[in-house]
Amino acid sequence: MDREKVRYAGKYILAAIKWAAVSLLIGVVCGLLGTAFHWGIDWVTRYRSEHMAVIWLLPLAGVATLLLYRLCRVSFDAGTNLIITSVVTGEHIPVLLAPLITAGTLLSHLFGASVGREGAALQLGGTIGHNLGELMRFDEDDVRVLAMSGMAACFSAMFGTPVSAAVFVLEVICVGTFQYAAFLPCIIASCTAGWLGRLLGSKPMAFDLPHIPEASWEFVLKTALLAALTAALSIVLCIALHKSAEFWAKLIKNPYLRIFLGGLIMAVLVTALGLGDYAGAGAHMIERAIGGETEPWAFAVKLLLTALCVGVGFRGGEIVPTLFIGATFGCAVGPLLGLDPGFGAAAAMAALFCSVVNCPIATLFLTAELFGTTDLGLFAVAIAVAFVLSGYFGLYNSQRFQFSKVKRRAYEEK
Repeated sequence: MDREKVRYAGKYILAAIKWAAVSLLIGVVCGLLGTAFHWGIDWVTRYRSEHMAVIWLLPLAGVATLLLYRLCRVSFDAGTNLIITSVVTGEHIPVLLAPLITAGTLLSHLFGASVGREGAALQLGGTIGHNLGELMRFDEDDVRVLAMSGMAACFSAMFGTPVSAAVFVLEVICVGTFQYAAFLPCIIASCTAGWLGRLLGSKPMAFDLPHIPEASWEFVLKTALLAALTAALSIVLCIALHKSAEFWAKLIKNPYLRIFLGGLIMAVLVTALGLGDYAGAGAHMIERAIGGETEPWAFAVKLLLTALCVGVGFRGGEIVPTLFIGATFGCAVGPLLGLDPGFGAAAAMAALFCSVVNCPIATLFLTAELFGTTDLGLFAVAIAVAFVLSGYFGLYNSQRFQFSKVKRRAYEEK
């Protein structure tokens, strides 16, 4: 037995060298592209904030995005779900998806659609890793690992959270299992991309959380109650996002007219009701909520506008709006439970993120990286409670559930 282990040790060393080299390449490529994309998002966001009248061009931006996909003969339904499916089944990812999702997301943010940017990061990185693996003639299993490495790298470059980016990709594919074979490549690619982003001046997503209460029984119970309420909100959010797409598809068969009308409704609402802070991803509103300031209805408004924009087809993603919704919800509801509004915002933000992506371990790392803390006891409570009570809802239809959340047995979909 010992001789067998020694004989295989050489293979492990060669495999580690191989993956280190390829993952560094993925990290550099995705780090450069992800950082450039990050700068692009920041620039269009600043421009829109200074020229809010451009939101009236949002309907045309939606039509232009759809037209680009059609001209390049890439399905408009190709998105994060395709990337996740590809990792599971090996399905081919069209190389043109990378520039298309980049252009579509930039247009969405420039003209004020209520969408995020993580979808673009995952699709950009997954497309690069997948097609690079095919170009290098790797076998199907290795191509899947490279796709995951690319996803982690671009996510890291965009958000500046390398550890949680890697763990998220390892955890999100199939709930209940962890993709250990991809651990080394994802960590190397993610950390390389994150380091490169910081070197080039990309500012990581981070918040100053001045107060975390002691983990007494009183605050544990209050935090758990907030997490339970947030889990209920996550179910509403997931249903709203999925049903919105179904509703608009049934209501308006023509996709060009659908996205045009959705953009027009968004422009009218933002202009008539003064909702400029709700256009785009809204990262500045997350910072305000962590600082203890929010309107009590902010989370509901963001949820409705995001459901509208995602439902009619604007590109981008749902994660940053999810963080917005969670932070503003926690800031408003936390004080009613006796929690500091800033801590309530942070705890609910983590709980809602975990609930919609079903990734508790990645969420714990994300909390540490976003708030720069190792005091994670109460956050762990919030994440665990939300993970169980949110059930089997999620943002990604292609995400699989391998095991039940509450029992050690295979998950059986009812």
